Amino acid sequence: MIGFADIVGQDRAIETLTVAMKANRLPHALLFAGPVGVGRRTLAEALAGAILCPNSNQQSHEACGHCEDCHLLQAGNHPDLHMIYKELAAHHPDANVRSSVMQELGIPIIRHFLIAPAMQSPARGKGKVFIILEAELMSDVAQNALLKTLEEPPPGVTIILLCQRPEELLATTLSRCSLIRLNRLEHDFVVSKLTAEGCDEGQAGFWARFTSGSLGESLRLAKQDLYETKTQIIDRLSSMGPGGDGKLSDDLTKIMEKLAKAQVKEAKERDGGDLSVRLANRQSVALMLRLIASAYQDAIRLQGADNETQPALINSEQLENVSAIASRFEPQDLAEIIEQLSEYERLLWRNVSPKLVWDNVVITCASANPLVL
Repeated sequence: MIGFADIVGQDRAIETLTVAMKANRLPHALLFAGPVGVGRRTLAEALAGAILCPNSNQQSHEACGHCEDCHLLQAGNHPDLHMIYKELAAHHPDANVRSSVMQELGIPIIRHFLIAPAMQSPARGKGKVFIILEAELMSDVAQNALLKTLEEPPPGVTIILLCQRPEELLATTLSRCSLIRLNRLEHDFVVSKLTAEGCDEGQAGFWARFTSGSLGESLRLAKQDLYETKTQIIDRLSSMGPGGDGKLSDDLTKIMEKLAKAQVKEAKERDGGDLSVRLANRQSVALMLRLIASAYQDAIRLQGADNETQPALINSEQLENVSAIASRFEPQDLAEIIEQLSEYERLLWRNVSPKLVWDNVVITCASANPLVL
């Protein structure tokens, strides 16, 4: 099972936790904040092992890895470790909750799967640990309902919130949690891990740059075989004239649908829950918009560089394509394109047709014209 010694690049966070445990002053409500894929969940699970293992090392506070509790933790079915995530709606006793599409961590999930079981005695005696994934998705009502449990949990209960952006949580929630920030991982470390998983150097370098050092996200994206698709899209964007590419919108729609199907399947295998096709489509469009925007962000960097300095580009392996985009637009036009791409992502959550979004994306990327939805 994963322990503190297996976590790379988060020495300060680990030291903070182990010092608190040695002093028997570990907070009962913790907030692990940092980008996706830097080890927030891994650290939370290692901490849960240290808390729930009856034989944890008194110096390192590592779980022993050999007892029955550790075997249950490694198998993912320890009765006192509770993962809280929005897809739990599929297992709620209320049929109305089960049939709803959860885009947030609502109060039915927080009440049934966290607040209620927190009040019950531990199944194995040492304590209970609740890990809230994507805590920033909690609704305001759910956060307000959780406040009393965060402030005064029953004895032995530890609650760990995982989020990317703490500022998206209510101030009242933040004030009741001890904040532990996790760092981004070094570029070379992420590249080495990706190449060990079979990525070539060019692809590994791109994903490490694109995710800003998020190992988890880099590994996930690399496994989706997106790199060749990304390369082809940027190549086509760089060769477009002001009239656009009439076939590109249809191709982007097909790519989105393929990605969405893969996400629905992955959610089913990982969590046992059903991810709605509509939500999966929107998540796929958001990822593709980020990939497209990266080329125009690189073009701005290239325009702003002096003749002697090569700027750090996300798409450095496609320098020729980025240069072609930079040569076609003025800086203010590139800035407008990037802003419009962000606006298209926001429109996705207002039930705008993805196909309509892609039609506008192609127009904007070809001419820097604003959206015409």
